[in-house]
Amino acid sequence: MGIFDEIKKKLSNEFIDIVEWLDNTKDTIVHRFERYQNEIKNGAQLIVREGQTAVFINEGQLADVFEPGTYTLNTQNLPILTTLKGWKYGFNSPFKAEIYFVNTHLFTDEKWGTKNPITLNDDRFGLVEIRAFGTYAFKVNDPGKFIIDIVGTDANFTSFEINEHLKSLISTRFTDTVGEANFPIELYAANTTELSETCKEVMQPEFNSVGISLEKFFIENVSMPEDLKKEIFEYSRIDKLDLDKLTKFKTAKAIEAAAANEGGTAGAGMGMGMGFVLAQQMGGMMNPMATQQQAQPQQTSPVAPPPMPVQVQYFYASNGQQAGPVSFDQLKALFANRTVNKDSLVWKQGMANWTAIKDVEELKSFLGGSTPPPLPRA
Repeated sequence: MGIFDEIKKKLSNEFIDIVEWLDNTKDTIVHRFERYQNEIKNGAQLIVREGQTAVFINEGQLADVFEPGTYTLNTQNLPILTTLKGWKYGFNSPFKAEIYFVNTHLFTDEKWGTKNPITLNDDRFGLVEIRAFGTYAFKVNDPGKFIIDIVGTDANFTSFEINEHLKSLISTRFTDTVGEANFPIELYAANTTELSETCKEVMQPEFNSVGISLEKFFIENVSMPEDLKKEIFEYSRIDKLDLDKLTKFKTAKAIEAAAANEGGTAGAGMGMGMGFVLAQQMGGMMNPMATQQQAQPQQTSPVAPPPMPVQVQYFYASNGQQAGPVSFDQLKALFANRTVNKDSLVWKQGMANWTAIKDVEELKSFLGGSTPPPLPRA
């Protein structure tokens, strides 16, 4: 071997290429390794760090993919590129190929939200609008597919470039999911964990189709107009409280407020008027008892009182489920707050079948005014 061969060998060993990418950003997903005319020397060292994948592209075709590790580039560890290039007996240095480094770590705390309100049809409140927002996390799980389908020839692809696409996808699938869930409107805000898990399952195939894995999906808030929220709160209170007790409680509070009012004669008059009303109500409750006591002859031995009247109990259908039993007044309250309507089915003891409220004689009073009979002929 001559002196020039020794010098050539020494120089070739000293100038072996090192192909690597040191990521100093927090948002880069794909980085193309830039070389002069994309030339890479035979025996070059490829260094792929943890959280990275190196993808070789030859003339727009996906070639070899390298997981974390250090590699000496030759025909043995470039089987696909070797086939594409037609290197049957090895290759001469240098060769041309594009190398993309893909960041495979988890991208967290990505924001999403509904740009426009979602319109839902609730059985009790009619058409309502809600908004939602939250966060999600993703990572690239198929680098080759991601580069071919999404990145293309972009030399520096960031999370910002994919986020708009992902947020649109999430908003569309979220709208479909909540529309098909058909929950009562107040349950969307109360079941965000279950709804988040369902949405993640629905969206995962869409992410996988472009080489991305949806790792986490969170709904942080479901909001609705303030007037609807107040109506729901009021409905919830009425549904839980006994209406008769609530009325008496509010009457007592009104009397207390009127008595404490120092606004003059008007306030005193109102307090006295409400006091008279309450006295009459209480007197009405006491007078029948006094009259009954006076009408009864003196008995030398105690007499058992007659049995208490049995209150009619009704079962009703709501959202396809049987509910009850409830009293006449409770059923009337349910009708008033739109839990049931004139077409809702009810049943009580003695009825052969379930019947709509509008067809039950004693319940027709729920429907409002009645039609008078025709005038007698002259």
